[in-house]
Amino acid sequence: MSTPASTTTRTTIAKALNAGLRKAMEKDPKVILQGEDIGKLGGVFRITEHLQKDFGEDRVIDTPLAESGIMGTGIGLALRGYRPVVEIQFDGFVYPAFDQIVSQLSKLHSRSRGAIKVPVVVRIPMGGGIGAVEHHSESNEAYFAHTLGLRVVFCSNPEDAYWMIQQAIECDDPVIFYEPKRRYHEKGEVDFDAPAAPRDLFSAHTVRQGTDVTLACWGPMVKVCLDAAQVAAEEGRSIEVLDLRSISPLDIDAITASVNRTGRLVVAQEAPSFVSVGSEIAALVTERCFYSLEAPVIRVAGWNAPYPASKLEEHYLPDLDRVLDGVDRALAY
Repeated sequence: MSTPASTTTRTTIAKALNAGLRKAMEKDPKVILQGEDIGKLGGVFRITEHLQKDFGEDRVIDTPLAESGIMGTGIGLALRGYRPVVEIQFDGFVYPAFDQIVSQLSKLHSRSRGAIKVPVVVRIPMGGGIGAVEHHSESNEAYFAHTLGLRVVFCSNPEDAYWMIQQAIECDDPVIFYEPKRRYHEKGEVDFDAPAAPRDLFSAHTVRQGTDVTLACWGPMVKVCLDAAQVAAEEGRSIEVLDLRSISPLDIDAITASVNRTGRLVVAQEAPSFVSVGSEIAALVTERCFYSLEAPVIRVAGWNAPYPASKLEEHYLPDLDRVLDGVDRALAY
């Protein structure tokens, strides 16, 4: 009896995002893309490559370099029944649009007592590791996770990139959609013919099972943590890696279920540790898993300092050794 041929395709996160945007635009003519250089150029990372050619300049719109204006226009389009996908070219460029996002986008649904929906997706390439100049390597997710009314999600592999961007566009709430820019060209399997997404947009996913320590991470840190878990396994330690995928809402049930099994938690993030998503997770797990914890929750994060010049970023970003040190500290109790 022959084995059925695989229906999966090996592709990059960048191409998976492009395919997901294309699929969403084919399904719904109200989906509109807008951002700096996303049309003829296809975006600085080529995520929107060929989409303007195929869907036209009225649906893939090259905007002026004015993030506040781009964001305000997106909100206006959403109020008129469209589903705009706004690209912020680099993470550090989102700050000029910050007022529009936190004062308007996040609050219109609540302010109107549910009468108004603003289904805007804000795509943000985030994080360091590409040797970029100042303002191009931010991990600013805590600002938006703190802002009630916004959904904040991360893709970390091609499968999630393809499905999550479509789910975000279909969501009636505004979604901050983070993409790990240093992972854009890493490959993985995607089933483009699957009838539905393999998991909910806001659920965490256990990408490696283990028994000794839970490693909770998201975005660009997922690969670092998987590599650390592999090294730990060669040393006889069993690490469970949990890709959170969403930090607002946070799948706290998945986190606590894992910690209740392993008894230990290490949270890994690129952002600084002070007043961060990792801090919130540490507090929640301490409250909910106090009698299961065998050690304090350990945070592995970027240093509490402004992001450095590119020649120093390898010393700033949490790497395999720092994650393994966190695991060692958790197991030392």
